[in-house]
Amino acid sequence: MSGSEFESALIDGIYEAAIVPEGWSRVLRDTARLASSREALLGTVLDEDIRLVASSASFGEEYESILRRIPFAVNERAQRLLAHGRYGFITDEDVFTAEEIAREPIYRDILIPAGHGCGVATVIPAPSGDITIVHCERSFAEGYVDAAAVAALDRLRSHFARAGLLGRRLAMEKARAASQALELMGLPAAVLGLRGNVIEANALFQDLMPGTFQDRAARLTATHGPADEMLGAALAAMARPDLLQPVRSLPIPARRGGVPMVLHVSPVRGRARDVFSFASAIVVATPVMAGGGPEAGLIAGLFDLTPAEARLAAAIAAGHAPREAAARLGVTEATARTTLKRILAKTGTRRQADLVGLLKSAALPG
Repeated sequence: MSGSEFESALIDGIYEAAIVPEGWSRVLRDTARLASSREALLGTVLDEDIRLVASSASFGEEYESILRRIPFAVNERAQRLLAHGRYGFITDEDVFTAEEIAREPIYRDILIPAGHGCGVATVIPAPSGDITIVHCERSFAEGYVDAAAVAALDRLRSHFARAGLLGRRLAMEKARAASQALELMGLPAAVLGLRGNVIEANALFQDLMPGTFQDRAARLTATHGPADEMLGAALAAMARPDLLQPVRSLPIPARRGGVPMVLHVSPVRGRARDVFSFASAIVVATPVMAGGGPEAGLIAGLFDLTPAEARLAAAIAAGHAPREAAARLGVTEATARTTLKRILAKTGTRRQADLVGLLKSAALPG
């Protein structure tokens, strides 16, 4: 295959990967080859959230480890790339002197010892506020990427930009389809962006705004103070990809004659990020209505309680004091009271009476 045929096939692959994200690894391997480099990365950056796709799984893991050691916001190499301003690919030589590279920790202590240290990259800003970085890397011993390779990469830049825009539009359509599918099931739902802001909400969820929820510039908020504190904490935790992200369930009291509900916050993780590439979470509001008291299984599902916590909560909802509930469950009163504290924290309630009122309403409609 000639050089022009190779570039033409690579351009086709870029647009295919925008539609089928699994193709990005192959595209990045070919991009690295065009730059006479070993590996390549495609990174999406919004505020402090960084999402990487790599030419190989090992290089992706290695670079994520580098970013954990020197975060993007204080990574001098990344910041000089952002500040350079050229609408094309640049090399380390364009932003660092040889003396600076010799004393810069990211080169001296991390990149060069790992067999890297000579890169070529470009920054592509998007109307949504995020930026895309295309980056190729080879060893410091191999020297800087030459001008011919930079020119070849520059010919690809506009295609990466258009593919990124196409990918964002497709992601929005997928988010819209997901929220509408939940609407058909009778569930108010919204897809949240990387900042926690609403990027798509079905009609049922929109009906809850602004009375129960508010779509603010910073993030989705709940008008009920304690629930909003829990929602804010859940969304903040999602900015920590190194932590396990459980599904969060937040109780929302009834307002103006409506029914109480539980807001489930499901983080977009793993392979789901290929489908919802610009989303942090999907939130679903489950309405609850008056009943004689829920079973332990329902309580566990609504509020993310452990089996032991759910059994104690169900006993308390049935009218038993902690001492009586402990006796019925075969545990000590001290254990029951410790468990009750965890239940109060998870349900966003502060008193036992509030917990009982919440659980009494937790019988699913129909």
